[in-house]
Amino acid sequence: MDIIYVLVPLSLLLLAIAIGIFFWAVRSGQFDDMESPAHKILFDDDEPEKPQAPDQATDDTQPRC
Repeated sequence: MDIIYVLVPLSLLLLAIAIGIFFWAVRSGQFDDMESPAHKILFDDDEPEKPQAPDQATDDTQPRC
């Protein structure tokens, strides 16, 4: 029964720390935009390679001067 005198204040302390961390996260903007990061992975940022014109193609068989 004596352990209850330790566990109740310890649980209240942990609860206060958890609430403090939650309010810190809200103030620092962690929960401002929950939708955009999930949608960003759907859009491809890489541009596809454009085919080179025949006059711009590199020909490695001819020596360079």
